[in-house]
Amino acid sequence: MLKVLCKCLLVASMPFWAMAHAASVVFLNPGTSTEAFWVNYAQFMQAAARDLGLDLRVRYSERDPQNTLQQAREALQGPQRPDYLVLVNEQYIAPQILRLSQGSGVKLLIVNNALTPDQVQLLDARKYPNWIGSLVANDEEGGYLMLKELMRIHGPVAAGQTLDLLAFSGAKNTPTAQLREQGLQRALGEHPEVRLRQLVYGEWNRLRAFEQATLLFKRYPQTALVWSANDEMALGAMTALQNSGRRPGKDVLFSAVNSSPQVLAALLDGRLSALVAGHFTLGGWAMVLVHDDARGVGIGLHGERERQEALFQLIDPAQARRLQEINAHQDYDVDFRALSAEGRPATYRYPFSLQLLMH
Repeated sequence: MLKVLCKCLLVASMPFWAMAHAASVVFLNPGTSTEAFWVNYAQFMQAAARDLGLDLRVRYSERDPQNTLQQAREALQGPQRPDYLVLVNEQYIAPQILRLSQGSGVKLLIVNNALTPDQVQLLDARKYPNWIGSLVANDEEGGYLMLKELMRIHGPVAAGQTLDLLAFSGAKNTPTAQLREQGLQRALGEHPEVRLRQLVYGEWNRLRAFEQATLLFKRYPQTALVWSANDEMALGAMTALQNSGRRPGKDVLFSAVNSSPQVLAALLDGRLSALVAGHFTLGGWAMVLVHDDARGVGIGLHGERERQEALFQLIDPAQARRLQEINAHQDYDVDFRALSAEGRPATYRYPFSLQLLMH
C-alpha cells in the first residue's frame, strides 16, 4: 500500500510533459556527418529536442539523395516508425518522400528547402493530411545581403568603371541555391557597375569550388568580388586565390553563408568581407513546432502553415566571436519551452531569430 501511495505521489509531482509519451522524431539530414554546417544544425536540433522532451534521431545521407530515400523508406514503412519525419527538399526529393508516407501514420515537416511552386502545383496536398507544413529561412534575402555588403565595403566605383564578380552557387536542383541566386540578381539590378562574369555550381563542396576558382581566376584576372552560397565554397575559392599569389580580403573581396569555425575565423582575420548566417537554427525551431503539434497546437494556428522566418543576417565581429563560443561549447542558452505556443493567445507568433542566441 505504501509503495503504491509513494508511486502515486511521485507521478502527481511530475510535470505533465514528462508523464506523456515522448514524441519520436527522425531527421533526414542531407549533409555529410563531417560537414560543419549540417553537424552544427543537428547539434542545435538535439539541444532543442532534449529541452522539449522529444526523442530525436538524426540520419545523414552523406550528400546522396538515394540514401535519403532509403532512410525515408525505413522510417515510413519499417517496423519502428517515428511519430514525425523531418526532411529537406534537397535535390527536389520531397514529393517522393511524401508519396512514401501515404498510410504510414507518420507526420511530416519539411525544413530548409520547401516544395517549389511547380511541385505544389503537381501535388494534391489533400492526399497528404499528415504533412503538417514547412519551415524555411529567407534565402533570397541572404543572397541579396551578401552582394550589398561587398559593395558597401568596396565603396563607390568611378563613373564608367566596372567590377568583375564571380559567383559560386550550390546544387542546381536545390531551392535554397536558386533563392540565393535570385537575391544576388536583385542586388545586381541595383548595382549596374558590377559585371557577373560567371556563375558556377560548386555543389556546396570546397574542393569542387577550389578547382573551379583556379580556372576562373585565370579566365577573369580582373575579378574583384566573389559571392559564395555557402562557407565551404568560399574557403575553396580563397585557397585558389592565395595559390595565384593574391590576397583574399585585399585583392579580392569574398562573401559567404554559414557559421562554421573556419569561416568565422576568416571573417575575424579579414580574409572574408561579408558573412550571412542564422539558418543553422532552423532545425531547433522545427522541434518547437513538432512539440506543439504533438500537444495538439497545430502550427497553422499561430502563423502560416508554410513558414518563412527572417533568420539570415549579416554577422559582425562581435557576433562572430559569440558564434565561435557556441560552436566550441554547444551551449546555446535558449529556453525552447518558453517559445512554445501552448496556452498562448491566437495572436502569438513564434519569435524565432538568431538574436535568441546572441546575448
